[in-house]
Amino acid sequence: MSENRLIIGDLVAGVPVVQGGMGVGVSLSGLASAVARAGGIGVISTAQIGFKDPNFNNAPIECNLKAIKTEIEKAKSMAEGGIIGVNIMVATKRYEDYVRAAASAGVDIIISGAGLPMNLPELVEGSNVKIAPIVSSRKALDVLTKYWLKKYNKLPDMVVIEGPRAGGHLGFTREELDEFTVESYDAEIVNIIEGVCNLGDTNGVHIPVVVAGGVYTRDDLEHYKALGADGVQMATRFVTTVECDASDAYKQTYINASEEDIVIIKSPVGMPGRAIHNAFVDRVASGERFMKGCRQCVKTCNPATTPFCITEALINAVEGRVDEGLLFCGTNAYRANKIETVADIMEEFA
Repeated sequence: MSENRLIIGDLVAGVPVVQGGMGVGVSLSGLASAVARAGGIGVISTAQIGFKDPNFNNAPIECNLKAIKTEIEKAKSMAEGGIIGVNIMVATKRYEDYVRAAASAGVDIIISGAGLPMNLPELVEGSNVKIAPIVSSRKALDVLTKYWLKKYNKLPDMVVIEGPRAGGHLGFTREELDEFTVESYDAEIVNIIEGVCNLGDTNGVHIPVVVAGGVYTRDDLEHYKALGADGVQMATRFVTTVECDASDAYKQTYINASEEDIVIIKSPVGMPGRAIHNAFVDRVASGERFMKGCRQCVKTCNPATTPFCITEALINAVEGRVDEGLLFCGTNAYRANKIETVADIMEEFA
């Protein structure tokens, strides 16, 4: 494990920070390229990435596939040789097409969660793109890597461990979130890292591990490195930056939020999610149903029964209509009290 760098095969990040992918439209080429220029790994979220296209409501998936190429190329052109990745949710409709589009566009690394990316190796075959699954338990790691080795003779290039303090959709039940303690999940992190190390030792390689969920300061990086991690993935801290692709109103909502405003909601796609309490959350909690149209986002959504379109809610928020939308966030969103630059944050972690 390098003290100050994150090494993923032939990719070397001078600062051991992966910027978490945030959709819809929160982490696009602007934020990702800024993080990459500063020595970290900048990550574009592919979740409904084509939402600005005039034809999005009629052909959302086609607009998304086109925007993946555009945003990756734009980010690479501004990254000054830095590392650009994408986050692609396994639950995405036509997931395979999204992965192929990103690999074809020359992205450096694909990070994939919201389900286990069982077929990810075959989707990037023939490319140089690195692949990094997101897992939340040792069991998930063992299931995935056993399958990858047996079917593809492939190991992850990096593993992301995402804990219960992350933002957005969470891979935990409500009961698990309520029972969470830092100590108990730290033990799980150590268990997962042990599993990754065993895989690496058996196969003569080092597989870097980064920990996500609740990462906000340099102290968090040091804490997880002491547990054996190579680096961290951090998203929420980057929202309140000059370079973040979200609207100023979106960023200001984070700055205005108190700790009590950070709540767990039931997402219409069937998973718990962490978000900032606002008028929209109250409308949903009251039982109001205002679903209209379908933007073909994730496989688990049933437009006939879902109370609202999560795509529309996330677009409203990122474009600044914050009381009409959903603002996903991590547990530490309330700690934001000013607009920072990406360079200043990365200097803290260097």
